[in-house]
Amino acid sequence: MKPGGARGIWVRRVLVALLAGLAGLLLLSYLVRVSYEERIVPPADAPEAPIALVFGAGLAPGAVPSPVLAQRLDMAMALWRTGKVQAVLVSGDEVKPFHHETRAMRRYLLERGLPEAAVLGDEAGLSTYDSCLRAHSVFGARKALLVTQRFHLPRALFIANSVGIDAWGVAADEGRPTPWRYTVRETLSRVLALGMVVLEVEPVYPTGRARTPKT
Repeated sequence: MKPGGARGIWVRRVLVALLAGLAGLLLLSYLVRVSYEERIVPPADAPEAPIALVFGAGLAPGAVPSPVLAQRLDMAMALWRTGKVQAVLVSGDEVKPFHHETRAMRRYLLERGLPEAAVLGDEAGLSTYDSCLRAHSVFGARKALLVTQRFHLPRALFIANSVGIDAWGVAADEGRPTPWRYTVRETLSRVLALGMVVLEVEPVYPTGRARTPKT
């Protein structure tokens, strides 16, 4: 065998294994993406549901919803005003100090005319998975419209429908291009979501009581 021959064989084997792993990851991500693709609908075609579930997306300076989050909240308001939903469940992260995401989301909706009784808040929505599972187990959601950006909807719909919610998706940014970084992130996040659903991972706060955050 020529010098370096054995090393070359192992290098090729490692490369093949890496390519096979990448192909498997992309396939799993694709399967999650297309599993509930037909459930992404325009607002006018969305079925009526008891709640719209809005996922947190960070805050801007001044403790106000980020532009991405404001898009989601505006769409949820539109769904409520047209009678598509009876209430809006805002699910965000309030674990970090001085990061009262759910509180800011709720305040945004109330300041724009939604009645207090129509705005529910989950302060333990630390992730898309946690938000969906808690919406079902803590808030009793059996049917819901998921409101988020288009790139996020396939993963959110996969999780929500897998944990027992008859979920449909309405894109808050329909017709707008998706930044490449979100596309890359979602490719990996969809595979992680699949694993969490298969393993039936418990949310960080599985039995936290449902309560409305202070404004």
